[in-house]
Amino acid sequence: MTSSPKETLVVKVGSSLLVNEDGSLRREWLATLVSDIAKRHQENISVIIVSSGSIALGARKLGLKKGGRDSLSDAQAAASVGQIALSSLWSELLAEHDITAAQMLLTLDDMEDRKRYLNAAATLEKLLESRAVPVINENDSVATDEIRFGDNDRLAARVAQAASADRVILLSDIDGLYDRSAGATEGQFIGLVEQVDDRIMAMADGSTSSGIGSGGMTSKLEAAKIASFAGIELSIISGREEYPLERYALTNVGTLFKANGNANARKSWLGGGLTSAGTIAVDDGAAEALQKGGSLLSAGIITIEGQFERSDIVKITDSDGKVIARGLAEYNALDCAKIIGRRSSELEAVLGYAPRSAVVHRNQMVLV
Repeated sequence: MTSSPKETLVVKVGSSLLVNEDGSLRREWLATLVSDIAKRHQENISVIIVSSGSIALGARKLGLKKGGRDSLSDAQAAASVGQIALSSLWSELLAEHDITAAQMLLTLDDMEDRKRYLNAAATLEKLLESRAVPVINENDSVATDEIRFGDNDRLAARVAQAASADRVILLSDIDGLYDRSAGATEGQFIGLVEQVDDRIMAMADGSTSSGIGSGGMTSKLEAAKIASFAGIELSIISGREEYPLERYALTNVGTLFKANGNANARKSWLGGGLTSAGTIAVDDGAAEALQKGGSLLSAGIITIEGQFERSDIVKITDSDGKVIARGLAEYNALDCAKIIGRRSSELEAVLGYAPRSAVVHRNQMVLV
């Protein structure tokens, strides 16, 4: 019988590390990373790989300009071709260490819909229990501009949530966070981040230094927020050198984002979500009540936006438009519009049925 793993580690590999500028694979480097993964596998550490690179690989095979990112249809076609080559390579290299690879292609909807998220979590649990190494990528061949992660950094953090992982390592073409953007010529390296607040987010931009990938430091910081809220540590380290995981273990050179959250599984999923069906703006009194652990009552609502139904995820903003919470609506948008600013004692008369205790109950809400 296989013993329980010491820990579960999610490793995200960026496109610029897997693929050269001409679209060819960096096979020799990847073989060293797989050796690192195999070593941890032997140490009874479960490893999940989130791998970019399918679009860049497919674009080269199809002869598409701009690395396959000239249009959505180009990216979708490139991904469908490149994913075969990418998954085959991972499977081949892991097999050399007697490790079984498993492929999972996920979309944003898979992670945002609660039922599909739980299905993905169950699949990951079974694969890790069977000592396989899941290789995960966004399903770019069907994703749209409006409904997609757009980067694998945030996907890695969401996968870590689903797998109840202990750590996430983002392998990048830079060695961590600097207090200026990637384009700056100078900047102070930051080795430890206690909390990803507005000051930390201001240090990033959305560009990538290589031009091959789709993320940038902004997406990495957003991933760190998702992971931290779920109680998962996240590190950004350089993948430019061979054996990058072993190098990090020996040198500790990288940026570590501490885990601050202790939310339960449901609230962790809510807090890490990237989409919502609507927005509810509240007054200062309601915002203060939420910060103290209260539910959202109709009396504190200023405006609503969107066409949400009961049990849909909604964002809650303060009077300045800043998102302060996410939660599951207890009323649909139509009924919410009718009870804006109303006291709880008035709701039954307005709606014609016995009201629920809150528009968003505190047990179905998470502060962000």
